[in-house]
Amino acid sequence: MSRIPREPVPDQFNLFLPYLSDMPLRDQREMMERPFFSLAKSKRVKPIDYTSPDGKLWVHVSANPDYGMATIWDADILIYCASQLADLARRGINDVPRKLHIMPYDLLRAIGRPTTGRAYELLGQALDRLVATTIKTNIRADAGVPASARGRREATFSWLDGWTQLVDEKTERSRGMTLELSSWFWEGVMMKGGVLSIDRAYFAITGGRERWLYRVARKHAGGAGEGGFAISMPTLFEKSGAEGQYRRFKFEMLKLAEKNALPGYDLSLEQAKDGEPKLRMIRVDGKDGAECTLSGEARGMADMPEQPEQGTLPGGVSLADVSLPGSSLTGVSLADVSLGKRSEPERHTAKRIAGNPPPANRRAAAKAPQEENEAGQSGARDQVQERGSRTIDASKLIRSTIAGLSDNATRGMMTEETIAHLREKCPGWDLYALHAEFERWVAADPQRTPANWQKAYIGWVTRHHEKHGHELRR
Repeated sequence: MSRIPREPVPDQFNLFLPYLSDMPLRDQREMMERPFFSLAKSKRVKPIDYTSPDGKLWVHVSANPDYGMATIWDADILIYCASQLADLARRGINDVPRKLHIMPYDLLRAIGRPTTGRAYELLGQALDRLVATTIKTNIRADAGVPASARGRREATFSWLDGWTQLVDEKTERSRGMTLELSSWFWEGVMMKGGVLSIDRAYFAITGGRERWLYRVARKHAGGAGEGGFAISMPTLFEKSGAEGQYRRFKFEMLKLAEKNALPGYDLSLEQAKDGEPKLRMIRVDGKDGAECTLSGEARGMADMPEQPEQGTLPGGVSLADVSLPGSSLTGVSLADVSLGKRSEPERHTAKRIAGNPPPANRRAAAKAPQEENEAGQSGARDQVQERGSRTIDASKLIRSTIAGLSDNATRGMMTEETIAHLREKCPGWDLYALHAEFERWVAADPQRTPANWQKAYIGWVTRHHEKHGHELRR
């Protein structure tokens, strides 16, 4: 590793970075959209391979077996660094450095971690993983290359090129750290529109999938307007890079939609044409500990307008050309308003459960608050018809998914219920011998993939009994 346990303590750092108590938090935009991190707290060594739906972008993340892959909790350190870089640029600092000198105490406090001895030890392990994890991608691989010289390129990097810790030789206490950021990450933060502001409540999210889902919601739904942003479950699964089967991932996403406790974002489900559910995410300022407005939006290196394909105003309409008729925001600049995000007075006082339609148009609600529910349902139906989908009940989907997971858990075996049923309906057979024959029959053809192993086996034995049952009487 690039870690150096001890170095002589200099008189002072060349650059002291401020504590982030009031500084707006920033996350690197591309890190929020693609699967760069493990979502599990346990060590992951299995690589992540991701290709975008259009086949143009790809990401490969590999882990060092000794350290494991960098996790989404380790990414908090990068969020801290991105926030520092963005603040330096906002303050007009020339030559923003790629090496940051930080105090570990301030870092831990800023990302909501304890400051115990164990926390410092875990911080060192997280930094090691950020150094040891290797990323290969074609995202921004052509950055800085003239158009005439561009071709098929890929970038290979680690999140940190190295880190050192300064330790007081007398007290054995840390006097600071130096983090050397990778060029890919540094350039991604410093480029125009490279960072997005996030809620401080993000650091209180404990689950890996919840943290990842927040970042996806912030990236896609943060500026998508009243209708929010919808994404299909299979696409969401591919974007997560999560280990395990799709059914398990789908079940966990349905539970999150039912719980609907993501800070700043309302979650609901819709049925797509292919039968798989879609997850719709809508920004709700102040929800579940989120900030009423994300700090510093549309200023400096804060949120830059999304590209049209990522859900902003269609047709390339400038925010400066948008008026808000009937608005009470007299004298407020559009730079201070986040379009499409409900402000605190406009939020529902009761949490909307997953499955209910999204709220109606803001102006209609202002004119007739007493008709809000009816108008909301009507407006949602119009939007749903245009999207060719419909809202659905998360609880019902969860029950069906649990049934599917139960079926998958009994694959390759016979349950007691199956044995009892077959002994009654098809007596005289060695069910274990038939089960082995059934397994060979399934393995002989890739097209034979029973959705319900028990039912498929019962049907197979029943047909076998009808065809060969007379042999038992000999």
